[in-house]
Amino acid sequence: MASNETAHASGEDLLVMLQGSDLDAIVQSIDRHGAKVTHDLPIISAVGARMDADQLSAIKEETPSISRIIDDLAWEPEPEAPDLGQCPLRAAIELRWQGGVASWRLFNKSEQPLHVAQGNLSWPSELGTLKSVHWDSSRLIIKENPGSARDVVWQGEQPLELKPGKSVDLRLEFENSPRASDALQSQLILQARVNDDCITELVPSYSEPLLDSYYPTVSGAALLHSHGVTGRGITVAVLDSGLWEANPELRLDTQGEERVLARYDAIAGVEVDEAFDDSGHGTHMTSVLARSGEVTRNDTARPSYRGIAPDAKLAVVKAFGESGKAGFLDIVRGVQWIVDNRERLNIRVLNLSFAARPRWPYWNDPVNQALMQAWKAGIFIAAAAGNEGPEPMTVGSPGNLPYLLTVGAVTDSWTEKTRHDDYIPDFSSRGPTPMGHIKPDLVAMGGHISGIIRPGSSLSRQLPEYLLQSGEFVMTGTSQATALVSGLVALMLQVEPGLSNDELKCMLITSAEPAIEVDGRYAYSPFVQGQGMMNVQRALTVGARRCQQDSLDIEADIASSQHFQGPAVFSKDTPPYLPGQPDIISDRPSERGLSESRRWGVGAHLQRLTEKPLSSPIDWLEIYNMEQRRIEKLATEEQ
Repeated sequence: MASNETAHASGEDLLVMLQGSDLDAIVQSIDRHGAKVTHDLPIISAVGARMDADQLSAIKEETPSISRIIDDLAWEPEPEAPDLGQCPLRAAIELRWQGGVASWRLFNKSEQPLHVAQGNLSWPSELGTLKSVHWDSSRLIIKENPGSARDVVWQGEQPLELKPGKSVDLRLEFENSPRASDALQSQLILQARVNDDCITELVPSYSEPLLDSYYPTVSGAALLHSHGVTGRGITVAVLDSGLWEANPELRLDTQGEERVLARYDAIAGVEVDEAFDDSGHGTHMTSVLARSGEVTRNDTARPSYRGIAPDAKLAVVKAFGESGKAGFLDIVRGVQWIVDNRERLNIRVLNLSFAARPRWPYWNDPVNQALMQAWKAGIFIAAAAGNEGPEPMTVGSPGNLPYLLTVGAVTDSWTEKTRHDDYIPDFSSRGPTPMGHIKPDLVAMGGHISGIIRPGSSLSRQLPEYLLQSGEFVMTGTSQATALVSGLVALMLQVEPGLSNDELKCMLITSAEPAIEVDGRYAYSPFVQGQGMMNVQRALTVGARRCQQDSLDIEADIASSQHFQGPAVFSKDTPPYLPGQPDIISDRPSERGLSESRRWGVGAHLQRLTEKPLSSPIDWLEIYNMEQRRIEKLATEEQ
């Protein structure tokens, strides 16, 4: 008997998914009753169709092969946008300089006027004295801090009004022009205050953000680039909102060769010459993953590129529209096309930088059903955990699928040379999944990731505060972390093309570097950091080839003969936990930003212990020695 998940009134136009054992019979019944098939989805033995409630009732009655009907298709995953927080006063991510005058744009993101009471400013000595501060054309009052000549409060004679949806420039005129304005941004403190609960401030900056994207260096990709590992020979499918191909750093690889092999519009169901990106999200993800522009510093080209896999080929699949939403029938159709064209295009990796709150158990989710088929076909899949943290059980779908690699986010606090201030921000979604699986599997750099975006796209219009003078766009989220990981997987596959999906995933999670407190316990639960921060060099050297993934049986899952529960324990009185969790996870809250007690990786943890290692339930020294033996064995084999 077919299960029908909702019911509707007669005459109402419905978009329905019908799943069953005999698709031909289902399609014939749809045709007989004057309904219309909209989506052919043999990958999950289903079709999408448009009909009214009477037609649906009649089709269901006469077609016993229908096993499932979904006529409520409200599952609408959204690509992640930067978290705006609770304060509607937002500020440009970049301070703009003209001579000795700095402009900082403030935005009212609410539907009500905002009244800015005052702001604070501190600046380095190289700028000299502060000559004036203006709110648009109005000169503001400057009140000096008696303890420091370069520490002031600025305010208007009356609270400064910022109208709904509008912006204003705060202009700061200094005695001297900066020598290096980009590097200087991290040395200024600049705040604007509406009230105690609504304060926005100038964020730090890398030293040369217009010349280097930095995350290839932080993630380890830059080192591989210097050895000629750039993703050449590997095709990555990006299922998102399309691609803006006018920028040559997206359309061409490092040799100037066309790299986009095919484009599929999953909304229309056809291959196209251009998968136009209305939203801008897909372009940004592709930029992180595969941008081919060279890195330059001090006017000198480096042996590195601004994207993770700058020579990877691309298969562009558009399933998300201008609003940033997609229906799951379109997503399944996109996955169907990717699987059907896997061999023709040599698709080895699929990037899924989106998440939605799960509606079904993982095996009953139509998108996850399609992705299990893709995984089985040999396509490695990376999916975003979501931006719904910090509460537990917020990992989205399809990241709740146990087979694929689910990615959370970590930020480097705008510092490329130290990891002591790297931390997992609150927005990164936490596990476990409803079926008790540990997710995310690992975390990767996802904070303030710069990349290309289509001018005039909906994201650039909605969030102008994240646009740089160069036209690049800065976003933060597990979407960006996922695109970065997909690029790193392409690099790994160039090094060792014969790796299976399970081998790749095992290498990645067993080599990830956990955050460890000084007491020898994990700084974050596995439901927050997974196995730790991804490290591509470690994955290629000390990563294991077989691990717990072998206990899953994808054939049984697809056939619905067996499904799998994770190790999480659920209780009415406590949040979900793992057996033995209090013994291995520190009860000390991990700091945001610089930490004296948190270290990423076993080596860094042991090196900071100046005395005999503290008593710990985990033998980190033995783990370190085991990894060293693996590296020595690998070096011997290579000789």
